Amino acid sequence: MTAGLTTAQLTEKHQPTLDQALATIRSRGYWSPYPEHPKAYGADGVPGSLGAEEGHAAFEALRGKRFELDQPGTDGWTATESSPYGLELDIEYPHADVDVLLAAQRAAMPAWRDAGPRARAAVCLEILARINARTHEFAHAVMHTSGQAFMMAFQAGGPHAQDRGLEAVAYAYAAQTEAAPPEAEWVKPQGKREPLELRKAFTTVPRGIGLVIGCNTFPTWNGFPGLFASLATGNAVLVKPHPRAVLPLALTVRIAREVLRDAGFAPDLVALAAERQDEGIAKTLAVRPEIRVIDYTGSTAFGDWLETNARQAQVFTEKAGVNTVVVDSTDDYKGMLSNLAFSLSLYSGQMCTTPQNLLVPREGIATDAGHKSYDEVVADLAGAVEKLLGDDARANALLGAIVNDQVSARIDAAAQLGEVALASRTVANPDFPGATVRTPVIVKLDGAKPDAEAAYLSECFGPVAFAVAVDSTEAAVGLLRRTVREKGAMTVGAYTTSPEAERLIEEACLEECAQLSLNLTGGVYVNQTAAFSDYHGSGGNPAANAVLCDSAFVAPRFRTVEVRRPVAPAAQA
Repeated sequence: MTAGLTTAQLTEKHQPTLDQALATIRSRGYWSPYPEHPKAYGADGVPGSLGAEEGHAAFEALRGKRFELDQPGTDGWTATESSPYGLELDIEYPHADVDVLLAAQRAAMPAWRDAGPRARAAVCLEILARINARTHEFAHAVMHTSGQAFMMAFQAGGPHAQDRGLEAVAYAYAAQTEAAPPEAEWVKPQGKREPLELRKAFTTVPRGIGLVIGCNTFPTWNGFPGLFASLATGNAVLVKPHPRAVLPLALTVRIAREVLRDAGFAPDLVALAAERQDEGIAKTLAVRPEIRVIDYTGSTAFGDWLETNARQAQVFTEKAGVNTVVVDSTDDYKGMLSNLAFSLSLYSGQMCTTPQNLLVPREGIATDAGHKSYDEVVADLAGAVEKLLGDDARANALLGAIVNDQVSARIDAAAQLGEVALASRTVANPDFPGATVRTPVIVKLDGAKPDAEAAYLSECFGPVAFAVAVDSTEAAVGLLRRTVREKGAMTVGAYTTSPEAERLIEEACLEECAQLSLNLTGGVYVNQTAAFSDYHGSGGNPAANAVLCDSAFVAPRFRTVEVRRPVAPAAQA
């Protein structure tokens, strides 16, 4: 796109994509406009996109330099990132005087509000299109801030994150356009008297400035929904990235500002608030009166603090939970073990959707390979993980790197909590010798022993799984209910061939409001969700108060204001 392209031209360009997104959030089928294969980008792929070598070169060109944004209120520079792979980044970002920056953002909002939902959606889709063209560059940025392996960083940090952003735009557009027509004629008969006539105008107005508080592990995948939901509904957006994962969101802000400027809007509608080491500006920003929407992914403690203290804002949180799998029976024992092994290993378990507790009846389970005792199930699962990760090259491609020292400490501490069925091992990464790569640890616990509760009823973020022996499937469902109700869960999985057990598990998830995956044995895993079709979180248990993405995620970000005018006598004539 060239500078000065009008919103009408943008609308024409992106309307087919928006129309398909609107249709897909209703059909809940599979669709994505953003290719997820690396070879789809470059000279012979997505028009104008960077290929693998160009994307890597673009990332390398960012290292050791200042990341210019030309946003108001810059009062210094800050660098806080350190690649989990040991690569030196040394990128400095502008540090903002928030009084100046927030004032500039507020000043930019009236014109953005007046542009209307269709124009805003078109601009948002242009931002996403330009981000998509630079997916290879984003992949390296995500990899070297989150610790994801390259292919996961490419897909989850690229097209899958872009899908989530587009999904939010589609929901936002639908919510605004379905709220009220732009104008209406109101005529009320008065019998023999002249009717009462009014002209009414309805405008969707934003709440204020949206604050996106980014996370370390999935900066784009978790950041894009709130950013684009707020922007599409007329709000300015201030992005406060995690200090260890600034680059992916800084690139996003830079691209958004370029598109806004090219489309004739103030670029300050989107700005970056990078913080100095240990500055802790999230708490300061969260209670500013200008901040009216907050999107947060991270710890339960800070999420609870936001919900309690940021009273002036609509707060959307994704916090922590204890994800559970109930193992009752299976007609594909090998497939179940393979599926669970992959789910436990992907990105070293550093996902809010990774299973933690595996509830297995102590008397064992029925399978297509015969009856398997609790000990056999756990041993066979450990063997499946060892087989999956036995080759170091494959292990590195699946595990990525441990994102921080706290995760490493939890892996080591888990071995003291019970009998270790599978010990974690360190994997060398020849390409990045400074990376810390660890395989999962599986610990056996007796669910009937009170001293085991402290372990399995606490989130242990990282590649740590507890195989919890329970008295029966009914006992497993009871523990599942308690876990979701008290601790929350982003995901629940279950394996059963029994219609009655399936009914009990499904009823528990419906009543406790948890997303359930049943009998996954193939290429779909409990810790993966697809935009436009799957709901990420439920908003109905302590793990999160919001869903990515539904109408409730976008509707509170705007209000409809009505202006009524009587029809002038001349007009009546």
